[in-house]
Amino acid sequence: MRGFNLDQLGTFVEVIERGSFSAAADRLDLTQPAVSLQVRQLEKRLGVRLIERVGRRARPTPAGGELLVHARHIAEAVAAAQESLAPYASGAIGRVRIGSGATACIHFLPSVLRDLRQRFPKLEIIVSTGNAAEVLRQVGDNLLDVGLVTLPASGRMFDVSPLLEDEFVVLSSTEGDALPRAVTPQVLARHPIVLYEPGAQTRRILDDWFAAAGLRIKPAMEIGSVEAMKELVLAGLGCGLVPRMAVDTPHRSPKLRIQSLSPRLTRNLGVVMRRDKPLHRGLRETVAALRRASSAFARKKRRTSAGG
Repeated sequence: MRGFNLDQLGTFVEVIERGSFSAAADRLDLTQPAVSLQVRQLEKRLGVRLIERVGRRARPTPAGGELLVHARHIAEAVAAAQESLAPYASGAIGRVRIGSGATACIHFLPSVLRDLRQRFPKLEIIVSTGNAAEVLRQVGDNLLDVGLVTLPASGRMFDVSPLLEDEFVVLSSTEGDALPRAVTPQVLARHPIVLYEPGAQTRRILDDWFAAAGLRIKPAMEIGSVEAMKELVLAGLGCGLVPRMAVDTPHRSPKLRIQSLSPRLTRNLGVVMRRDKPLHRGLRETVAALRRASSAFARKKRRTSAGG
């Protein structure tokens, strides 16, 4: 394979994934003739035709389809080699890109990041937030290295490890009428409710809880931020259903009343990575830090429950 050009191989992959030479040129910041030339040079080097036009779309020939499989493995191997060499180039132990829901990012990840920063000050950490579907899509596209999401997470490409269980609670304002001790779906159906916006995994769990009681709830408000939900509850605009993680803090407002649901409802958070993801040291240490934080979270939960 002497003379094999990785840029030409990458250009070939972009043309197939984007569906056209012009789209690949835009993505690579090249001219369309330059993209066409790279593909022709690769075809000449390998002695086979790799791309054919079907209508207005560029598709791989049978030979191109075979090469596409190997090209992705080659790209992953090159990325793994670059990550492995990073410590020698900069003294760091790599870069880790974490995707998480906003609630876990605010109330769980800070302790993880503090732990990592203290132990590995040269580890580069990038955190982004989104709903579970968006985080999983980015993990699958290798735009994120690890996702911290509400389970379940489906997809054969994923390695999924449950991390912690988090209870749902109902929030109400202490300045309003108190809810009964047993907060059932039927009780909540008689009150205005503030819920997560549709499409989120957390919202589906809550909808299923009501559906199990034969109820379909029309919320008074739907919003994507648990912090905004707290403010709406404090303003007397309804009851909020949120993970306990979001309110079990020393800084919560004394005007928020917190009660468990009946029947009890929980969500499970898990760590999701691609099965073929190379585990460089930085990524291994990040997953270990997540597990240490989940153990601390579980201990705190047990102490809270024991204290009544």
